[in-house]
Amino acid sequence: MVVLRREIGDVLRDARQLQGRTLREVSSAARVSLGYLSEVERGQKEASSELLGSICEALDIPLSSILREVSDRIAVAEGLLIPDTVPADLAAMGRDALGRTAKDLQPIG
Repeated sequence: MVVLRREIGDVLRDARQLQGRTLREVSSAARVSLGYLSEVERGQKEASSELLGSICEALDIPLSSILREVSDRIAVAEGLLIPDTVPADLAAMGRDALGRTAKDLQPIG
């Protein structure tokens, strides 16, 4: 069974690690305790929408990008195809908000 808080935590951790940032750096920028952010990343705590917004702001990633990635991961877990689309503004940069290229975003199947 897919647990939403775990998927959100995994996506946030992946985004932070892709930026080469530490939990301490992001927790400070998001104004949330290091321990709480760690629990969110490990899927042990449900993050409020306000907290998710603060973390996304600290990571300089739109909340919609995080939620889109979570949605895609859940679709994969459910055995559904993921649309082969990338928002135009991100496609123009050649990478999505998590640093993946269009080649990385091919549909499963």
